[in-house]
Amino acid sequence: MQTKIEKISPLSAFAVNNIQESSTLPMDFLSFREKLSLANISHLQKKMEWKGARMAIKLALESIQLPYPGFYKDSHGKSHTMDGYGFVSLTHHGDLAAAIFHKEMPVGIDLEKVREKTVPLGKKYLDPKEMDFLGKDPYLYSLAWSVKETIFKCQGRKGISLRQNILLQPFTRNESVIKGKIYGTDFADHHYSVKVISENDIILTYTIW
Repeated sequence: MQTKIEKISPLSAFAVNNIQESSTLPMDFLSFREKLSLANISHLQKKMEWKGARMAIKLALESIQLPYPGFYKDSHGKSHTMDGYGFVSLTHHGDLAAAIFHKEMPVGIDLEKVREKTVPLGKKYLDPKEMDFLGKDPYLYSLAWSVKETIFKCQGRKGISLRQNILLQPFTRNESVIKGKIYGTDFADHHYSVKVISENDIILTYTIW
């Protein structure tokens, strides 16, 4: 998947970028708190992933003409704007990082590579009803994982099980939007729509409204 920046609406945008390329770019736009966080990351790959995600959200914000406010993580691991305005989600996989921002609505985003092992692992994150329509297709299993991760990130709280609390409606390889819901928790019957973009063996999913 190539680097891209897409304005979804006047209130929302996402960006995907290569973390190898981001690692050499200046990060002067970071807040003081973020610069401290970055300085405390000793693992080189994790540092590159962190920088790549911050660069992605900066690019997304620029596309809808918003300043970079700085971000922090809460006790659930969900990122928030430091100025309290808007919603953000960050992700990375391999050499790619991605981010999505919405000025008014919670968001989620995920990057995954299509992997054969998602099929035998299906029982760990899929409901039996979902396995019935997914067959044994590694692409569909990887896509189901990515969509559930996106929904999980959007709701932003720990204690939600991908298998027991997130249920996806039947979908095929040709779907560009997949619907799902959280059930069996305090957030029961909260419905989500998730956009799908796939290129080669990389899947990008993010929440839409």
